[in-house]
Amino acid sequence: MSDLLAMAHRQADDLLRGPLPRRWVHVQGVAGRTQQVATLFASADRELLEAAALLHDVGYSPGIAHTRFHPLDGARHLRELGADARLCALVAHHSCAYRESELRGLSAELAEWVDEETPLRDALWWADMTTSPDGLPVAFDERIKEIQERYGPQDVVTFFIRQAEPELRGAVERTAARLRAAGIAYE
Repeated sequence: MSDLLAMAHRQADDLLRGPLPRRWVHVQGVAGRTQQVATLFASADRELLEAAALLHDVGYSPGIAHTRFHPLDGARHLRELGADARLCALVAHHSCAYRESELRGLSAELAEWVDEETPLRDALWWADMTTSPDGLPVAFDERIKEIQERYGPQDVVTFFIRQAEPELRGAVERTAARLRAAGIAYE
């Protein structure tokens, strides 16, 4: 296992397993989903994708949830650890986070990192948006519905997910098309 993946596993384990066991299961499932798209990328990007999948939700951890906006808190934590800027940016911008940052008044803070808008970024969003909270593969529409039900009609996350749905769907569909074009079967 590379140093990057060892760090990602250690951080996700330390920050999520105890305090947020369901989140821990989810990130493991998301990381597992990245294995299905791994061959679309060069070796270094495969590791980066898996590391980002493991770390994308660490900002929920009570010990580092300073702003209560998990993409930003996670990215800042990783930066403090000396993580690569690209990894921090993938965590900061995972699953259309800029939309939620606008609703939370944190756009300027999130702008510390640039969303790379690449197939790798799309693959991370695909993995997150097709993995249930219990770490199982799920259809995109089911995932969107589950998020809205979990947070309730008046929560900022529900407003965010409604606004972000077209962009999230786009990333999911682009990744699915790349998988089909490569002849890769996936759940």
